Amino acid sequence: MSDMSDAELMALFRKEDTRHYAFNLIVRAYQKRLYAFVRRMVTDPDETQDVLQNVFLKAWTGLERFREDAQLYSWLYRIAHNESITHLKRMKRGLFVSESSVIERLTTTLDSSEHFNGDIIQKKLQKAVMTLPTKQRAVFTMKYFEEMKYEQMSTITGTSVGALKASYHIAVKKIEAHLTRPDQTM
Repeated sequence: MSDMSDAELMALFRKEDTRHYAFNLIVRAYQKRLYAFVRRMVTDPDETQDVLQNVFLKAWTGLERFREDAQLYSWLYRIAHNESITHLKRMKRGLFVSESSVIERLTTTLDSSEHFNGDIIQKKLQKAVMTLPTKQRAVFTMKYFEEMKYEQMSTITGTSVGALKASYHIAVKKIEAHLTRPDQTM
């Protein structure tokens, strides 16, 4: 991974002869963290790769317009956030099914995936997270798993800090209710 600052990476990217090299450094620097977020949103490893590929395609085409008034990671994360939500909406529309059917498909994917290496408790938590509406799932994932500050989340989502706090609180209550239901099976 590169120890270069965002400014140094962007300076390299803006030069025609080092543009591809700089973008490769950017991808290598941020792909694991972005993959983790997208994977928690989408669950299926193949679909996660597709979404992540779209993220980096959009980053490649939009990086020249990046104003550097935010961190590069926040900008990339915003693209990943938007692409994940778009993917889930497209999935729901493409299947002509309800939100609960999409959730069932995503949790089934989680059950059958050899890529998920969590224990029973982690799997149960991830299934509970999957029952959240898409935007609450994103907020919960950023705060709980990524340990982001609300201010950074606000930059990424374009949502006020107060609304994010409320959304996170509601998400936590829903997850607690889901995890404490007596009919829960693994």
